Amino acid sequence: MTEKTIIMDHQAVGRAVTRISFEIVERNRGAENLCLVGIQSGGTLLAWRIAQRIREIEGREVECGTLDISAFRDDGRVPEGYVDASEMGFSIDNKRLVLIDDVIYTGRTVRAAIDAIMSRGRPQNIQLAILVDRGHRELPIRADFIGKNLPTSKEERVVVRAEGGPEDCVAIVKQKEGGSR
Repeated sequence: MTEKTIIMDHQAVGRAVTRISFEIVERNRGAENLCLVGIQSGGTLLAWRIAQRIREIEGREVECGTLDISAFRDDGRVPEGYVDASEMGFSIDNKRLVLIDDVIYTGRTVRAAIDAIMSRGRPQNIQLAILVDRGHRELPIRADFIGKNLPTSKEERVVVRAEGGPEDCVAIVKQKEGGSR
């Protein structure tokens, strides 16, 4: 049996996406030479939502792509017959690149994403935007843009739904005693 606690409803998720978008524009003094890359799978939709908000704010398109980090993970979990599912139809060389993901936990996913980015080119800089920072870092990695800091225990999971609709939410899911995962 599991217990689910909603931490952010769809309005709070929308406000966080808007705030992150404004902070990215402010920090980068606009959207020129900027590109967004969502880490698959949780960062993919967030990246597109942030790109849309930046387009509304700045009146210009921002290059946006997705990054498959499977081959760069440090846990050896590269699927047999792996084919890179990244979709980045633009050069990242000398760009201000914002990596986007839904949750940061240990930092290992972000480390793998940085390795994957560096294998594709050399951006001017790499920034990190996260919807939820749940703590428990194992690597010295910190987000530049954070929607919500959410202290959790290691036994809890953070579940994010951020597709842009009324079902969007951030929830903490806790395994109750005697339940199954």
